[in-house]
Amino acid sequence: MKKQVVFKTYNQDQLSLLPPSYDDLVATNHPVRVVNTIIDNVDISLLEKSYKGGGTSSYHPRMLLKVIVYAYLRNLYSSRKIEQALQENIHFMWLSGQSKPDHNIINDFRSKRLNGQLKKNLSSSSFVTSRTRRS
Repeated sequence: MKKQVVFKTYNQDQLSLLPPSYDDLVATNHPVRVVNTIIDNVDISLLEKSYKGGGTSSYHPRMLLKVIVYAYLRNLYSSRKIEQALQENIHFMWLSGQSKPDHNIINDFRSKRLNGQLKKNLSSSSFVTSRTRRS
């Protein structure tokens, strides 16, 4: 006698009363949280001063810096691939607070705002400085 096959319920149209928070979907020990914590402790005042003000609102430089550092950690260097990750990858969505800068914004930030600033900003971090001294 053949046993009956039983499948788990599969319904893509199932509504959820409360959608899960992105924070619930990112493990507490995931590397994206490490990047978030480190960049939160980096002084980015020089980056912030590079913005003129007026005009339309800009994406926050701290968010863009976090996204770029995490992308580099994941070997993503193309601004188009980073843009795609911001739309498809839960860790990038969490890190950016669901902001979705396009590849032009990412590339402009990287080439115009970060040009020479990234090393200065990260070297000012006590975490990076203490790790460098141990080596």
